[in-house]
Amino acid sequence: MILKRISILNYKNLEQVELSFSPKLNCFFGQNGMGKTNLLDAVYFLSFCKSAGNPIDSQNICHDADFFVIQGFYEAADGTPEEIYCGMKRRQKKQFKRNKKEYTRLSDHIGFLPLVMVSPADSELIAGGSDERRRFMDVVISQYDKEYLDALIRYNKALVQRNTLLKSEQPVEEELFLEEMMAQAGEVVFRKREAFIREFIPIFQSFYSFISQDREKVGLSYDSHARDASLLEVLKESRARDQIMGYSLRGVHKDELNMLLGDFPIKREGSQGQNKTYLVALKLAQFDFLKRTGTTVPLLLLDDIFDKLDASRVEQIIKLVAGDSFGQIFITDTNREHLDRILHKVGSDYKMFRVEQGTVAEMKEEEA
Repeated sequence: MILKRISILNYKNLEQVELSFSPKLNCFFGQNGMGKTNLLDAVYFLSFCKSAGNPIDSQNICHDADFFVIQGFYEAADGTPEEIYCGMKRRQKKQFKRNKKEYTRLSDHIGFLPLVMVSPADSELIAGGSDERRRFMDVVISQYDKEYLDALIRYNKALVQRNTLLKSEQPVEEELFLEEMMAQAGEVVFRKREAFIREFIPIFQSFYSFISQDREKVGLSYDSHARDASLLEVLKESRARDQIMGYSLRGVHKDELNMLLGDFPIKREGSQGQNKTYLVALKLAQFDFLKRTGTTVPLLLLDDIFDKLDASRVEQIIKLVAGDSFGQIFITDTNREHLDRILHKVGSDYKMFRVEQGTVAEMKEEEA
């Protein structure tokens, strides 16, 4: 899928932006705080029905405005045009439409426009809690497996209801029914996460090896309560303690994805450069995995990815990005030299944009 054109009104600091894109490489140059990341976030919104950085939709409306609108005009591999519209007014529900027809469930849209974004916020995958790493698995698997997304939604809904009952401090017959719902949906989530990680590890290790030029070995391992016993048994055994605590202590909502440098957690052992290499390799492997499992090539968004990397690792990433493995790419940087080196390798099929104070303009050939 190719994003041919985007129209943005009042999204964050982007008051009015109309852009046409290259089907291969689109570079956005400008200082920090000018709106480069906001532009990529608008593209992300069209794929995931939400912002990558702020889940509260109303806070993404430009100051002093009453609404935002993002429209994307895409083209499928067979030439079929697709129009995606998202609009939101303050104190109202957001609207999401495909070809002018509104979705009844936003989850039906997930996976239609597969997308991978690499950004500085990814550092939370290593530094943050286990919920960040579960979210990583969820974002990947949900884009190619509707059964997984449905099971995850059912599990989380039952979990919220069970936690509400646990806080009430009264034994309720409904609890067993909710545990059965959680166990049934949770087993699906566990099985699909386990299969994904098993297939994903060698792809990830291959990307890390290329970028680091085999300087370090990395790995991933997946832990889940569902591996200990049947999930229903796990929930029943934990019920007494859960009632004391007022929430569910065990289940797939506590799964962990261990990120390893050698045999040790990278969170403890990794340098800034190794951490950044790990995250970039993780996201490029995510792209490759979605490309293999899906019916359309994902969009790739690279937001300020070269910071904290030495020259040799920057060069290896530039080689990857400039190659033919990826489809349409959107990349931002404050360093013009990085972008120039990518453009030099790619050749003619690119567009360069300057971003200043929320305005975005395509740069003329003599400027680029």
